[in-house]
Amino acid sequence: MSEIKTIGVLTSGGDAPGMNACIRAVVRTAISKGLKVKGILRGYAGLLKEEIIDMDGHSVSDIISRGGTILYTARCLEFKQPEVQQKAAEILKKHGIDGLVVIGGDGSFAGARQLASLGINTIGLPGTIDLDIACTDYTIGYDTALTTAMEAVDKIRDTSSSHERCSIIEVMGRNAGYIALRCAIATGAEDVFFPERRQDFSIEGIIKHVKDLRAQGKKHHIIIYAEGMSKDVISSVDLAKIIQAETGIEARATELGHIQRGGSPTANDRVYAALFGAKAVDLLIEGKSKRVVGYRKGEFVDYDINEALAMTKDIDEYEYNVSKWLVR
Repeated sequence: MSEIKTIGVLTSGGDAPGMNACIRAVVRTAISKGLKVKGILRGYAGLLKEEIIDMDGHSVSDIISRGGTILYTARCLEFKQPEVQQKAAEILKKHGIDGLVVIGGDGSFAGARQLASLGINTIGLPGTIDLDIACTDYTIGYDTALTTAMEAVDKIRDTSSSHERCSIIEVMGRNAGYIALRCAIATGAEDVFFPERRQDFSIEGIIKHVKDLRAQGKKHHIIIYAEGMSKDVISSVDLAKIIQAETGIEARATELGHIQRGGSPTANDRVYAALFGAKAVDLLIEGKSKRVVGYRKGEFVDYDINEALAMTKDIDEYEYNVSKWLVR
């Protein structure tokens, strides 16, 4: 690998709180080690349009507490085409960018892998609220999204108790249940359903549980519902209608939606994102390429992108059991 002189950084796919803290760390770490930094706006889509800006320490001042991404983000389906990837590599070389940091999810890493095969040193950093990247126990934005969902459920419980209501709260997570499960534990929810354990979903079982707890004097019933269930099983709105019709208890569905993507990042998201960013710069300086940085078992690690994309993970069974044991 040739010596790195200029690093590019982009954010791709869905935005996540903490991305700005990561960008800031990439820029300031690189500058402190004598490198130049260029920001690429709007992910791979912006790269193809040469939306590339020079960045310095001042460029990232006062952004650490801001949600979203100052570099903006976009999805770029055409980037799957080999000729488009070749064009992108040529644009990077044209602008003197010999090292690239990609902050995003699995799709973003797939693009980084192709750029690496075309001679661009690339490092991927896991940025997604869904926590669904298998090579890491932490992803940028997850902690903030979870906290936002928890605070929203706490508020909904107040009104749910006042009206003696059953509330189904739909949380994000794409096809993964990490936000749903930990939100249920954090809020003391009565039920939680997510794609990885969809076999445990039973309308008859839910109705019985609602009736049983009401008979015991419970004044509300909180169900945390992962968005993947609404897509593949039954919508949260339809579930609420069925519960109300079968139990006679008022039921409402609330979709939290994109409020989980926004907001000032938590301390964890700021700190871990910053350490990810610094680690990416260090790897590029060491001559590494086609790597993904992760955090596993208390350590920052890095994997070959192919290895990272081939990994799988599942919901922790003990956490799932705890969510059921605590229901009273």
